[in-house]
Amino acid sequence: MAIDRRREAAGGVPGRLPPAAEENGALPPGDAAASAPLGGRAGPGGGGDIQPLPAPHAAGGPHPSLLLLDYDGSVLPFLGGLGGGYQKTLVLLTWIPALFIGFSQFSDSFLLDQPNFWCREDGKGADPAGVTARGGGGDLANWTSPPTTPFSTAAWGTAGPLGNGSGAEGSDAPPLPSPPDKGDNASNCDCHAWDYGLRTGLVQNVVSKWDLVCDNAWKVHVAKFSLLVGLIFGYLITGCIADWSGRRPVLLFSVIFILVFGLTVALSVNVTMFSTLRFFEGFCLAGVILTLYALRIELCPPGKRFLITMVASFVATAGQLLMPGLAALCRDWQVLQALIICPFLPMLLYWSIFPESLRWLMATHQFASAKKLILHFTQKNRMNPESDIKGVMPELEKELSRRPKKVCIVKVVGTRNLWKNIVVLCVNSLTGFGIHHCFARSMMGHEVKVPLLEDFYATYYTAAGIALASCLAVCPVVRLLGRRGGLLLFVILTALASLLQLGLLNLIGKYSQHPDSGMSDSVKDKFSITFSIVGMFASHAVGSLSVFFCAEITPTVIRCGGLGLVLASAGFGMLTAPIIELHNQKGYFLHHIIFACCTLICIICLLLLPESRDQNLPESIPDGEHYTRQPLLPPRRGEQPLLLTNAELKDYSGLHDAAAAGDGLPDRATANGRRPM
Repeated sequence: MAIDRRREAAGGVPGRLPPAAEENGALPPGDAAASAPLGGRAGPGGGGDIQPLPAPHAAGGPHPSLLLLDYDGSVLPFLGGLGGGYQKTLVLLTWIPALFIGFSQFSDSFLLDQPNFWCREDGKGADPAGVTARGGGGDLANWTSPPTTPFSTAAWGTAGPLGNGSGAEGSDAPPLPSPPDKGDNASNCDCHAWDYGLRTGLVQNVVSKWDLVCDNAWKVHVAKFSLLVGLIFGYLITGCIADWSGRRPVLLFSVIFILVFGLTVALSVNVTMFSTLRFFEGFCLAGVILTLYALRIELCPPGKRFLITMVASFVATAGQLLMPGLAALCRDWQVLQALIICPFLPMLLYWSIFPESLRWLMATHQFASAKKLILHFTQKNRMNPESDIKGVMPELEKELSRRPKKVCIVKVVGTRNLWKNIVVLCVNSLTGFGIHHCFARSMMGHEVKVPLLEDFYATYYTAAGIALASCLAVCPVVRLLGRRGGLLLFVILTALASLLQLGLLNLIGKYSQHPDSGMSDSVKDKFSITFSIVGMFASHAVGSLSVFFCAEITPTVIRCGGLGLVLASAGFGMLTAPIIELHNQKGYFLHHIIFACCTLICIICLLLLPESRDQNLPESIPDGEHYTRQPLLPPRRGEQPLLLTNAELKDYSGLHDAAAAGDGLPDRATANGRRPM
């Protein structure tokens, strides 16, 4: 044909970009199917998320055999899927550490809880607000209570004139405690030795050991966000390293250093040393969390990924529920810290038990190591190598000399769709974990007077129960609506709870001031508790689903890097809580408004995401780039699509090349190959 001859004359290949453009990650216009995830299912109405594959490349060519890259369709069935005994053992080994991770993540509620405190020297501390005159006596006359919630702590102890740790009624925003001055707060802190009444089952914690009250109370909040800052940096850095050097080395080195730094935390001699070591403990804990999450996803076939991940979430929640009993058993914060870290010690055996991710080895073209690992799997499962019906091993033998091809997360910047998907999920994760603190403070803060929630264990187990209920509800919702539909539902619930709490409660507060309205502050408190529970329930689901969604749509070659970005965004959301507490709750109401607006943005952006339920995991960046979205509702029968399909577009892709090569054609030639009369 004339068009083909002109392409060859212009030095082009039909449907291909120049080699330099392809090396930079650009995709040729006619090869949309060439980079599709392997073995994907068609979407409703014949238009699916994942396009069909082209013909296989010849062995030794620029690309390995597609049979080897089709991990979910070829390699995993050859190894027996999740039915092999060895694979089940590996999945179990990723579940067990989730219990220890749950201990570490919720240890701050016990190590750094601000207890009741009062002056030890009887008669030397001034009487705050005349408590002694009203019937108090002895050392208890100068006591100060902490906030009533483990989620937030006020910077100045907060008794004030009330002396009961609760604020005034009739306000949506929490009361803003003022720093000590010449009044009662100054007399409260005019003491050189303190006695403490801890609420967490411990005899001594970090606050009581180093007297982190009054002028030193800000150090508690610094110690709290040192662990979160360590987690954020750990997610970002260990994610990139795991994509480059493998999941197994990062996991083992993280376990070694978390043992070193975690046990050294228990030997801290001052709060500065404690906060610094907690940063490094959080950094190493991030490496353990991230690599186990990725290994768990990469071990499973498409139909089992969500179930396996949710089991790990339930195990981590069990660690949260068991933490109060562990604290009551230890009695001292140093013993508790050591007991939290010591269970990581058996994970040193993972070096000889747990292999590298076979999926990652295949995706990065490390076929020599992959061959050894496949033989190891067949030996452990007692499989017959002759059961290789699809011929995976013969194809693997042809590719042993191929050089590895590793990718860094920064390559995602040059893509069209993949970076948008990751950014949307980062915003969702940030919003879900950030607004969760707003709902927790609204329910358990000073403005809602519920006697049950004044108890530490009641507040702690309420939060844990809401998290458990959220995990239980996510399972059927995602099974029914899919990943994108389920996430969209929970984001809408979060937005409604937030907007109703911000708007409706203000309206109720105004009407309750009129004597004929029939509304009281108790009605407002009940609405606040209801909206807070719904918001905590939905926002917890939004955060966990965003992380899981990212693990599914991010290609294997950069999966840990993508997971690190989303988990770091979650850490930034959680970091807002201690920062606002450090500033005496100033900006809390604005904080809630900003996150409420973010939920509205998330509702719109979620429609851009693809649906990954029962789809094969993308292995390379081009696979993830063509992991495109489908409509929320299936098209009607007989309805024709408005846009051309990829097969139809491929027939017209040469016109662009012909137009580009028009300068090199004869004068009387035209783009369609016909000469004018």
